Amino acid sequence: MYSSILTGSLFGVEANLIHVEVDISAGLPGFSMVGSLSNEVREARERVQVALKNAGYDIPPKKVTINLAPANLKKDGTGFDVPIAIGILQTLGYFRGEATENILFAGELGLDGEIRPISGILPIVKEAARRGIDTCIIPWDNRIEGSVIPGVRVRGACNIRQLTAFLQETDMGQQEALLPAQPCTTQEILEREPYCADNDFSEIRGQEIARRAAEIAAAGFHNLLMSGPPGGGKSMIARAMAGILPPMTWQESIEVTTIYSVAGMLDTENPLILRRPFQSPHHTISGAALIGGGVHTHPGAISLAHRGVLFLDELTEFPRNILECLRQPLEDHRVNIARAQGNYIYPADFMLVCAMNPCRCGFFPDKNRCRCTEGELAKYWGRLSGPLLDRMDMFVETSRIDLQKLQSVREGEDSARIRQRVVEARAVQEERFRGKKYSFNGDMEAAELEHYCELGREERQLMETAYSQLELSARTYHRVLKVARTIADLGHSERIREEHLSEALAYRLTEGAWIRNG
Repeated sequence: MYSSILTGSLFGVEANLIHVEVDISAGLPGFSMVGSLSNEVREARERVQVALKNAGYDIPPKKVTINLAPANLKKDGTGFDVPIAIGILQTLGYFRGEATENILFAGELGLDGEIRPISGILPIVKEAARRGIDTCIIPWDNRIEGSVIPGVRVRGACNIRQLTAFLQETDMGQQEALLPAQPCTTQEILEREPYCADNDFSEIRGQEIARRAAEIAAAGFHNLLMSGPPGGGKSMIARAMAGILPPMTWQESIEVTTIYSVAGMLDTENPLILRRPFQSPHHTISGAALIGGGVHTHPGAISLAHRGVLFLDELTEFPRNILECLRQPLEDHRVNIARAQGNYIYPADFMLVCAMNPCRCGFFPDKNRCRCTEGELAKYWGRLSGPLLDRMDMFVETSRIDLQKLQSVREGEDSARIRQRVVEARAVQEERFRGKKYSFNGDMEAAELEHYCELGREERQLMETAYSQLELSARTYHRVLKVARTIADLGHSERIREEHLSEALAYRLTEGAWIRNG
C-alpha cells in the first residue's frame, strides 16, 4: 500500500515542493523516515503516531516507511506532520487516492490531533501557486496569511478529524461547509489607512540641515550618518523617517511579508506588511542576529529591514567586526550564509541610518566642554573603518539646539508634507526605472549612471574639481551623483544642475574633517 502527498519545505526565503511518500507493508512493525531530515522532522514520527491514536484512528502493527523526496534537499521544520498523517491515512484506505490530487498540505500536529500554525506558510503557498497547485490546506491560524497569494484556493483546518472528514466527502457543497475556502483579501488590506509613525517631524526643533538630509535619504533610499552631541535629536529624526518613507508596492510588500513569515513574526489577523520595516538593534547584537544564520538558520536584522530602514544608534558602540559584516550586504543587497547543508540567500536591500556622538564624551569640537585628547579621538573614530564610511551616501552634523528654537511654540513642517514630496520623487524614480530590478536612485548601478545622471559642461567641471580636491573614491563619486539625482527629483528638475551637485557634495565635505580630527 502506497501513497504520495504534496507539501512544501523552506530553504532560506524560498520554498520547494516535497512529495511525502508513504508505504505500509507486512513485516516487523516499525516506523522509519528517510530523506535528509533534521531533528525536528524526525520527531514527527512520535507526534504523528500519538496524534492519530488520540484522534481515534487505528494504526495496525505493520512496517511504515516514509520518504521525503527529493532526498537530496535538506528538510527542516514541523510542517511535515500533517502531510505524513494524511499519507498514512490514505494508505490505510480512510479516503480515496484521488481525494488528495493537486492539493498541498502543511501543518504541525499536537498530540490531541490539533493542527497548529507553522512559520513560512507564505512562500510555500506562493510556490504552490507558481507550480499550478489548485488547493492548499494549511493550519487555521495561517489561513489569512496564505490567502494573500492570488491564484490558489486556501483552506484552513483546525484538527486532523476535520481534515479527514473533508477528504472523505465527495459532495463539493459539503466540502465547502467543512473547510470553507479563505477569500483573497489582498486588495482590502492594501486599501487600509496609511501608516503614521509615532514620531513626527513637527516635534523636532531646529536641525534644519539634518531634516533636509533625512528627506533626501528617504526619497532616494540613501544611507545616512548623523553625528552630533547627545540630546540633539538624532534618534528622533531617524525614527521620524518611518513616517515619510514612500509606501511599498504590492511586490515589495510580498517580499517583506515572506521574510517575516519565514521568521515567524507575522500577525495572524493582519499578515500582509504594508509599512516599510524599521529595525533598531541594540549595539550588543550578535553577528548571527544581525546578518542571519544561527543553529537553525534564520533571517537577521538586515533582512528584517529589507525595503525599509536599519537604524544603528550609538554606531561606535557596535563591535567593529559586527559593523564590517554590513559591507557586502550594502553592495549586493543580499546576504549569503554558507552552511554544510547548502547556501542560504536572504534579501537585504535596506537603507542604513546611523547616529553617533562626535567623540567619546560627545561634545567635540566644543573645547570648553570636550576633554578628549587627539589620541582618544583617533581611537574613537578608529572603530569605524574607511570602507564602511565610504558606503555611506550622506554625512550630516547636528548641533546643539538654540534655546530660542527649543522654546518656540511654532511647530516645524510635519511629516505629512515631507512625505508628499518624497512620494512625488518616488513616482519619478518608479517611472524612470520601470522594467528594472531596482526602483530607487540609491540602488542604481555604476554602469547606468552615465545615462540617468548625465552632466552638462559646468557640472562636469564642478565634479572634476571636487574629485581632485576632496580625494573622492570612485564609489564616493558615484554616490554623490546618485544623491544629486534625488535632489533634482525633489526639485522637479529633469537635469542635474550645479546647485544639486553642490548640495550633494556638502553632505560629503565633513567626512574628511571628521577623519582628520579623529
